[in-house]
Amino acid sequence: MRRFLILVALLCAALPALAQDRATLIADSLAIEGNDVLVAAGNVEVFYQGTTLTASGVTYDRQADTLTITGPIRVRDANGDVILAEQAKLSGDLSKGILTSARLVLDQQLQMAAREVIRVSGRYTALNRVAASSCKVCPGSTTPLWEIRAKRVVHDQLEQQLYFDNAQFRIAGVPVFYIPRLRMPDPTLTRATGFLLPDIRSTSGLGFGVNVPYFIKLGDHRDLLVTPYISAKQGRGLELRFRQAFRTGDITLTTALSRDDLLPDQNRGYLAIAGMFDLPRDYTLTFDGIAVSDRGYLLDYGISDQDRLDSQIAITRTRRDDYVRAALTGLQTLRDGESNKTQPSLVADLTLYRRSGFLGGTAGLQFQSHGHYRKSDSGVDGDGDGIADGRDLGRVSVRGDWRRNWTGPFGLQVAALAGVRADLYSIGDDDIYSGSDRQTSAAGAVELRWPWVKTSAGGVGHVIEPVVQMVMTGANTGNIPNEDSVLVEFDEGNLFSFSRFPGTDSIERGTRLNLGITYLRNDPLGWTLGVTAGRIIRRTPQGQFSDASGLAGVTSDWLLAMQLQNAGLSLTNRLLLDDDLTVAKGELRMDFNRNRYAVAASYVFVVADPVENRPDAIEELVFDAGYDVNASWSTNLSTRFDLIADRATKAAMGVTFQNECINLNLSLSRRYTSSTSVQPTTDFGLAVEFLGINGNSAQVARQCRR
Repeated sequence: MRRFLILVALLCAALPALAQDRATLIADSLAIEGNDVLVAAGNVEVFYQGTTLTASGVTYDRQADTLTITGPIRVRDANGDVILAEQAKLSGDLSKGILTSARLVLDQQLQMAAREVIRVSGRYTALNRVAASSCKVCPGSTTPLWEIRAKRVVHDQLEQQLYFDNAQFRIAGVPVFYIPRLRMPDPTLTRATGFLLPDIRSTSGLGFGVNVPYFIKLGDHRDLLVTPYISAKQGRGLELRFRQAFRTGDITLTTALSRDDLLPDQNRGYLAIAGMFDLPRDYTLTFDGIAVSDRGYLLDYGISDQDRLDSQIAITRTRRDDYVRAALTGLQTLRDGESNKTQPSLVADLTLYRRSGFLGGTAGLQFQSHGHYRKSDSGVDGDGDGIADGRDLGRVSVRGDWRRNWTGPFGLQVAALAGVRADLYSIGDDDIYSGSDRQTSAAGAVELRWPWVKTSAGGVGHVIEPVVQMVMTGANTGNIPNEDSVLVEFDEGNLFSFSRFPGTDSIERGTRLNLGITYLRNDPLGWTLGVTAGRIIRRTPQGQFSDASGLAGVTSDWLLAMQLQNAGLSLTNRLLLDDDLTVAKGELRMDFNRNRYAVAASYVFVVADPVENRPDAIEELVFDAGYDVNASWSTNLSTRFDLIADRATKAAMGVTFQNECINLNLSLSRRYTSSTSVQPTTDFGLAVEFLGINGNSAQVARQCRR
């Protein structure tokens, strides 16, 4: 018999200690010498308390309770750690002993080769004369890309820690630095107190700088990250990030304090908080907030490029037929030319919506309140933005909507729609609009859709759907300023809507026809083409929209939208054209993805419009690309170009190298725009991550050349 199984009953005679714990032994041959020695040879496997041992031969001495093992030896414990060795002498329960010419592999990543490995009490593994690395060494080479040489390494399996004595860090075999004592977590531990890898950043404003993060584990559910920052231009800073997880949510608090030569003798910094909690009855609490000392701090230190900061606390609930949201928002502007006294600094919103069946259709009822406050108490427009500097506004709104669909002969789809609303306003600190006022409206519509469906040769599907919607809206509007409905978009998403205004302050009035036709082509080979064309025809002009919106006059501009998709390709185009085929707004976006490269580009053109606070036309080109040179090297490039000013506003490029043991990122970016608070800057960044340690898993295995 080549292989046979000796189960617990047989082991009771020769291995009583192991048998009590249900050990299992498999071997090609077995011999018992006297009453105390068991000799197993040929493809030996021992299974004991989650530990698996394979070897060419095992000799068990019952009197000494020891195992003498001949290699090649492989020991895998319950944690997944693997020891490879040539010879070993272990205790009967495999918890202690010595292995010679051994290697310890942690989490299939970090390898440590040693002259001998000593197992102690089933918890500690001590290695002498060690070389540790997660890098693959190809045949013909003995030098990994990086390694840690140490006189002794102790692995504490219970605490998941590695302790190095007389450690020397080497890159390509060259010693870089020496550490008498080094402690770091093993790859299976993702959170442990200690230093993280530094981040190097160089900018034209702050010069050369280094972030040195230190992670502090405060328990299983909270931690603190302390990151000192030192730059060449007398820049000093400290960033703190605190995180805590609770049973129903989590919270993150981040703050930083800095002093530098950009604003001498001035403390700079920011404070940010974010969190989310689950509340009873399906409610969710979310909050995030940020405050900054000056307009340029976030950009100077590469934290964010936001120029308007919002801090918000909100309670929401979303169900199939109802929606609830209450939010309080604080705003801070960082834009030149805008003052936080004349911009809304505090905004409160409440929305309650309920949907149900009514008269054979679907009806919805919404209650909404809104209010915003400005710090200024001036009732005139002093900054020229068309709004009184101190205008405070409160509004309560009630809306109802109803829709019912019918299917007529030949597939004709008929729908009836209705909507009513009432808004009550209270306005203060405004010499023109102060006081209370209201507006009401009622709207009705009839909609006809006639989808034509055809399947041609090859399974290609075609759907053509002309749509005619007649809308009648009557409104009684008072003396109410328009703050939330200035920026109007006319696209395929609101072509068949009661109103194109994005907010509440304005109501689209009058009788009009919303006309459109859509075409969809679906090819089984992966091609999908969608085209939408539409126009709005009014009975009488209302004078509510600007020329740039495409909605002014009796007839609107032509809306043309197209989307083309294939495997890896997405092309989207949207145009507003007048009768002379002059473009008022245009957007073209292309995304192309392949296995080794990806390209994204977009072009935007919008004519000037003083009503929308846009004195000059906008014409921009945005380009992003990434290319995988091979399995390890990749590059990326991005730029934004202002075609009106004939200059780039931002450009960036990066190079990444990654294999099984290292991740290296080089980045270079240039911001060309400038203001009184932020100057054009060039940023250079370098980040190095050693994979296989600190819980960072390897992604790409290096291929050896033959």
